[in-house]
Amino acid sequence: MTGLIAFREIVLKVHSRCDLACDHCYVYEHADQSWRAQPKVISPEVISRTASRLAEHARDHALPSVTVILHGGEPLLAGPDRLRLVCEELTRALAGTAALDLRIHTNGLQLGRRCLDLFAEYGVRVGISLDGDRAANDRHRRFADGRSSHPLVLAAVALLRSEPYRHLYQGLLCTVDVANDPVAVLDALVELEPPRVDFLLPHATWQTPPPRPGGAPDAYARWLLRVFDRWEQLGRPVPVRLFESLLSTLRGGPSLTESLGLAPTDLVVVETDGTLEQVDSLKSAFEGAAATGFNVFDHSFDLVAAHPGVRARQLGLEGVSGTCRRCPVVRSCGGGLYTHRYREDGPAGAGFDNPSVYCSDLRELVDGVEGRTAARETAAELADPAELARSQEELTRALLARLHGELAADPQWAGAWELLTGVEGADPDALDTVLGHPFTRTWVLEALDAVREGRPDAAGCARRLAALAAAAVLRGGLEPGAEVVYRDGEVYLPTLGLLRLGEPGTEGRAALHATGDGYAVVRAGRTEHRFGPAAGDARWLPVRTWRPGPQQPPVALEDLDPYRNCFARPPRLRLGAGEADAWRRRLDAAWALLHRTVPEFARAAAAGLSTVTPLAGGPRAQGWGEAGRHGPGALGVPYAAGVRETALALLTGRRRARLRALTEVADLYALDGAWQHPSPWRTRPVPVSRLLADVHERVAVEAYRRATTTQEPGGADRIHRALDRLAEAPELTVTGKRLVEELRWELKAVDA
Repeated sequence: MTGLIAFREIVLKVHSRCDLACDHCYVYEHADQSWRAQPKVISPEVISRTASRLAEHARDHALPSVTVILHGGEPLLAGPDRLRLVCEELTRALAGTAALDLRIHTNGLQLGRRCLDLFAEYGVRVGISLDGDRAANDRHRRFADGRSSHPLVLAAVALLRSEPYRHLYQGLLCTVDVANDPVAVLDALVELEPPRVDFLLPHATWQTPPPRPGGAPDAYARWLLRVFDRWEQLGRPVPVRLFESLLSTLRGGPSLTESLGLAPTDLVVVETDGTLEQVDSLKSAFEGAAATGFNVFDHSFDLVAAHPGVRARQLGLEGVSGTCRRCPVVRSCGGGLYTHRYREDGPAGAGFDNPSVYCSDLRELVDGVEGRTAARETAAELADPAELARSQEELTRALLARLHGELAADPQWAGAWELLTGVEGADPDALDTVLGHPFTRTWVLEALDAVREGRPDAAGCARRLAALAAAAVLRGGLEPGAEVVYRDGEVYLPTLGLLRLGEPGTEGRAALHATGDGYAVVRAGRTEHRFGPAAGDARWLPVRTWRPGPQQPPVALEDLDPYRNCFARPPRLRLGAGEADAWRRRLDAAWALLHRTVPEFARAAAAGLSTVTPLAGGPRAQGWGEAGRHGPGALGVPYAAGVRETALALLTGRRRARLRALTEVADLYALDGAWQHPSPWRTRPVPVSRLLADVHERVAVEAYRRATTTQEPGGADRIHRALDRLAEAPELTVTGKRLVEELRWELKAVDA
């Protein structure tokens, strides 16, 4: 059945009764009382059939692994023999099909060595419910006669933490009660050294809302934020899934828990009689809320996956209410747990199309965690150009390593790679220079595209790699030189120039060596000719340079590299000497204009600029520069543009290049395209990536236009409107929000 989610997690109810009488239990104390009709213990027939259905489902969906959580009631009441049968049947059925991750969730009262020996045999990890210190735990987790369960649970945890069982310890689950001391609760849990702690909000709906002492709408947020502050103060001694999920989504990553985020659920419940149900927290909503009408004897898991109630929880953003879709924190909170949205009399009628009953708490919790951590969670690349350059260098190396993984078996590639690694050991700075050449990234990306499309040109890739290595050898003056393969009579040495080694149409090999005054070509043991900085060889076309200012490093005027065709318009052919001089003069004048009119933006544009490529034709209507598919530092500028247009091209092109470099190494947004935003400059709504790119450019353009008395009427107002829209965009991560703040400050400086 196509289009259906595969269930990767099965909750198997092995016992339907409990030895505690917790007054906050959703199974026994809430709306759905179907437990009364369930068999107390799962039967061998249900176990066997469940195992078969699960193996069938894993095969049909090619699942590498499945998780089975033994649950209840209290699962340990099923006894070691029945639990052994569960482990045996599941292990047998899934052998050779999918890895089995077995877990059990228990209150721990029946946890003894016999059970733990069984769990050690089958690798069953154990999670224990504990609400904190004794005062907190005994508020709800008591025996029916009112006795405390706390000492027995601590004894169970102590046994679980001991050898040889420590590796089975999965963690502790704590249900929040705002009447408890949050610091004491966390300290008590941390003292038990759990591998993980889960905090759960008590199950509630709009019909049966959670207790709120004093009516505070944010009582649970304030309680959890006090836990967060204590967790931070202690140095985050144990993972807390709730907090780590929030931090992940704020950075643009996935949710780590069902109760938060927009990820679809992939869980199904098997009751002790073999009935198949949705997630059992739905029992808090109304009688039969979790029911599907299916069972393991007559129905496959795929039929459950097609159930409307299950499908409703696979819709991500489309599955939350309209109010939630408009909320800036919806990526993190995900509208809250599905159960907590239920309302009998909501605006859309009875159902789950509502915000969570914990909506105010979730908003304050997300904002509170973000406010406390944004400064250190923001990607360092945003504030530090040197860090951005390092990350970009690492990205190029990572892409090159991936290409090596695809082509390592080719002898020509292997030889060139060996030379490259030798250069890295001898002169890493020389290698960094050629790998930092922006069009090295273009070549690697095009080669990886070819690999993905099944057309890898291993020989062509080896030629370029050998040329990279040779350029590094020559730059570093390394011995014993490097061999290159030329084609059509020439070879391009990145960052250095183009060397003609034969007639057009010829191919061959040549050895290149560094000399005291330049470089030399050696063939058959004899030096054929010299080329380079101090030689006047007509067969050598060096890369020309331009210096933006006396304190700036030289910038390559790159009109030779065959991979410079990565811009939206074609590059110019090799400029004549007079053309190159004229272009330098225009660049000088344009750069002086920028420094005179928008000095702060000019300095930012100069940072990291290493290569300017002349493009064919004159300026387009806006005269803006182009950032193509290349590494950092490159910019395409229309050759025939005038001084003002060239200045604008330098400014906007560098802004585009900087934003692109940021998006390649840092998450500025997530779920791009899930929302469409009105843009002051476009007739149709746009995704957040486009709106952010427009604003990022327009701030600099507005500054330039004001300084050159060509400002656009209403330009600043449009930018302010776009910034306001971005500030409320759910897609933005903490780094993206920090960038929006930076743009707002830039615009304030322009306004001032």
